[in-house]
Amino acid sequence: MEKVFRALADPSRRMLLDRLFAKGGQTLSALAADMPMSRQAVTKHLAILEEANLVAIHWHGREKLHYLNPVPIGDIVRRWVGKFEDARVEALGDFKQHVETKERKHGRGRT
Repeated sequence: MEKVFRALADPSRRMLLDRLFAKGGQTLSALAADMPMSRQAVTKHLAILEEANLVAIHWHGREKLHYLNPVPIGDIVRRWVGKFEDARVEALGDFKQHVETKERKHGRGRT
């Protein structure tokens, strides 16, 4: 997961991932177009994303196509975000149960 966090820490790499999310199967030339850096810099960023398993490669003849691999990001969500979300949902459930219990007790006192 450390490689994924390192790869995601750079805004240029996040921009490349956003572009792959919008349209998968892009060549280096397509990804480098309109980027505020050289083609060589894009190549280096893609290598880091590949190393972190965030980008998958498929060769179509002589063309190297790049695709977003969302699995490592999903792993992060489940590992780091999910456990906090689970705690929040559990706390809301406990609160609901507490309120309903008080209402039942209060309701019984009136009859």
